[in-house]
Amino acid sequence: MADSASLSSNRADVPQGEATRAFARIGLLSFGGPAAQIAVMHRVLVEEKGWLSERQFLHALNFCMLLPGPEAMQLATYAGWLFHGVRGGLIAGALFIAPGLIMMLALSAVYVVAGDMPVVAGLLYGLKAAVLAVVVQALIRVSGRALGSAAMIGIAIAAFVGIALLRLPFPLIIALAALAGAALHVIVPAWLPATGEGGEDAIDADTVRRQDHGAVMRTALVWLAIWLVPLAALVLLLGRGNVFADAALFFSQTAVVTFGGAYAVLAYVGQQAVELYGWLSPDAMLKGLGLAETTLGPLVLVLVFVGFVGGANLSGMEPLAGGLIGGLIAAFFTFVPCYLWIFAGAPYVEALRHVRWLAASLAAITAAVVGVIANLAAWFGLNVLFGAFDYARVGPFFAPQPQWADLDWAAAAIGLAAAVALIRFRLGLFAVLGAAALAGLVVTLVA
Repeated sequence: MADSASLSSNRADVPQGEATRAFARIGLLSFGGPAAQIAVMHRVLVEEKGWLSERQFLHALNFCMLLPGPEAMQLATYAGWLFHGVRGGLIAGALFIAPGLIMMLALSAVYVVAGDMPVVAGLLYGLKAAVLAVVVQALIRVSGRALGSAAMIGIAIAAFVGIALLRLPFPLIIALAALAGAALHVIVPAWLPATGEGGEDAIDADTVRRQDHGAVMRTALVWLAIWLVPLAALVLLLGRGNVFADAALFFSQTAVVTFGGAYAVLAYVGQQAVELYGWLSPDAMLKGLGLAETTLGPLVLVLVFVGFVGGANLSGMEPLAGGLIGGLIAAFFTFVPCYLWIFAGAPYVEALRHVRWLAASLAAITAAVVGVIANLAAWFGLNVLFGAFDYARVGPFFAPQPQWADLDWAAAAIGLAAAVALIRFRLGLFAVLGAAALAGLVVTLVA
């Protein structure tokens, strides 16, 4: 983040109208997951416009990577905040998610209305098989970046055992990982390599002391109220057990614990939305993720699909009306907290960057996320390949018991081909998903 003088310069030099057009363009180009979305923002904001320096962009990205929630959306919000304060951040974040949100609501409606039609069912069948390959690819990428030591590998394995075999709640695993990282910092300070940054743009703690703490606090309280007042109203007026009240509470909890991106949060969603609340089936969850992979915006928009299907199934309303309300509730309580994190934390990002015990805790959380994503891959794989299956209790552990006679060979073949195309030949995601969907259609129509 820039110092006070640079920040003022950014806000003076970037007209609001031009910034709005730039972020609208970024939102309409936000295909391809967070890496591609961040690359688009870098090209527009750093290379083409020159509104941010390389160091400013990287500082903003580092901060957003530490937060729960979709890092690309938060990076857009951060950049908008740098240019025009809270108003700029609000506009930038909204423009980033709006195209994908509209697409996901429309696709969710098609799924609810026509998901059982042979053509649609066939396309979704192939899509969900390819999703398994996408998750495995994400696991390989994340583990390659995050597991740089024996301690990191140990934390990842412990997280996998905790969530997959002991069924510990995802928030508890994140909390335990954070404590383990802080403890390792105290006991073995060298376990986390030094990552300090220097250079002419580095900011020390004096920058934080010069902030208008009162203004930051007022902004944080406003956004806390925007988040929590509707949450309290839904829970108090509708009561627990109502799908809309439960969804508001659930997606608020999800917004707090979704470290590690969408693939990490899907494990939590699988535990709760599928197994606890019964809003949708594992099969529907896989199809929703496949749809989210094909839309604009952050992958966490899959939560809009979850809310839509839950509202359509359990609200007692006409399915499309209940689904639309459920999808909008999911979006509101997923993305409003993101604004809170940015507007309350951005002024202090530089000081936090140099707190070693916090860096150690966050590194441990990153390692735990690898174990969580491994569980997600296993859970998806079992559901894609075997459909329904039971668990056996062995002491404190819950072991899955798929039946080999139920193995879906066609889904296995589509998933394997997608994995080879993505991981070995590095073909484009949309080409692979499209080919898998067509393969699923052929299998369904000739079966």
